Amino acid sequence: MALFPVIGPNKSHSRWTVRKQAMSNPIDSPKACQLQRGSGFRCVPYFASFVMFFIGLAATFCIPVQGYSQAGAPSTPESGKTLYLRLEAPVSTTNSHLHQPITARVVRDYATIQGVLVPIGSKATGSIQKLIPPMDPNDHARLLIRFDQVVIPRHPPITLTAHLTEVENARETVLPDGTIQGILEKNAAAGRMDGILGKLGSAGGEMEKVSGKTFGKVDTAIDFPAGTDLILTLDQPLAADSIFPPTVPAHISPALAASMQNLLSGAPQRAQSKTKKPGDPLNLIIVGNSDQILSAFKQAGWGEAKKLGAKSAVGTVRAMASDNSYEDAPVSQLYLFGRREDLAFEKMLDTFMKRHHLRLWRTFSSTSEGREIWLGASTHDIGLDVHLGVVSHAIDPDLDAERAKVGADLIAGGLVAAERLVSRPNPLSEGKTATGGTWKTDGQLLLIELKTSTAM
Repeated sequence: MALFPVIGPNKSHSRWTVRKQAMSNPIDSPKACQLQRGSGFRCVPYFASFVMFFIGLAATFCIPVQGYSQAGAPSTPESGKTLYLRLEAPVSTTNSHLHQPITARVVRDYATIQGVLVPIGSKATGSIQKLIPPMDPNDHARLLIRFDQVVIPRHPPITLTAHLTEVENARETVLPDGTIQGILEKNAAAGRMDGILGKLGSAGGEMEKVSGKTFGKVDTAIDFPAGTDLILTLDQPLAADSIFPPTVPAHISPALAASMQNLLSGAPQRAQSKTKKPGDPLNLIIVGNSDQILSAFKQAGWGEAKKLGAKSAVGTVRAMASDNSYEDAPVSQLYLFGRREDLAFEKMLDTFMKRHHLRLWRTFSSTSEGREIWLGASTHDIGLDVHLGVVSHAIDPDLDAERAKVGADLIAGGLVAAERLVSRPNPLSEGKTATGGTWKTDGQLLLIELKTSTAM
């Protein structure tokens, strides 16, 4: 669900995330991501209007919407399949150099029907093959990273032939050959805002003064922090000679399964707005208390959303106009069981337009061991959607992909005991958001059982 009351699909834009440090790795256990905590969101009319004005301008004029060894039985992940990686160190067109070694961690088990062939925590190594800084405002920065090897702990290196297809939630574009292409200053909101405001007369002149102080300069360099999520597509089969167990089992106890069915038999299917309009479909169940949930998301590189106030409103406008990220941007309120979300989390990279985010509500149910059960709704903002008189984030209509993203990131954080999909009576399959955007789902919810201890 978006910050503003319009949502619509846009598959041309991909995911956005902010991770200041490298992932927590269940195998080698390096330091986990550290992100600031915030809280929910409460609308402040004056600042909401202020934000809406500038977002409306930007949307109209500026911003595109958008193991176990198995001897003698080698396995080959097919070409065209994907590997999910996370950078271990920063890389940029400003401070990095040509042929600089690059290392990333595998953050999702690569599995076939035979089992896991490349487990979470494996390393992908490569180097920078192209690095072109932006020389003037009309030049695109360009960066090409080639990964050529996968290293599984205690196993020989495996040759990797693949190309980058996505930097999750980046404002940059990935070209067909895997080159990352930076933005142009003129295509960012702040690059045209002064000219727009200058045409509004005296009122525009006053706003122009504010915008100069608020928006700041647009940095068109490519600059990805440690923890940036990358998606690679295999160009050649990846030979693997071992089968590994899943990082996290899909088995849950019969007692927990019974608790889930009891909960889902009477639980709502969707959250709703304060005015009772249907909101995001529920697609997550988390077992654990609030402290365990906070620890799990922090370890996974997600941060709590901030409440909307003076600072967060100005921060929203600044991020929107300069096409930069806002790590703990507020989310709109949705309601379940007659109350707004108890917890909200999000993940971004380098633009306000894209983010993974979710809301959680504690239910009145608990497991047979007395553990709390939470219901959640996760969606992926992928750009702006503009309808008559209303501006909002657009969401990826594939809700199941975002559900999988949440589960994968939490597993990579190392604090998940088990995960599995569960069905509910009369599942949803497709629908529209409150403002007309479409979504689709298989109707299942991802059950995430957190560890009772925060020990890795």
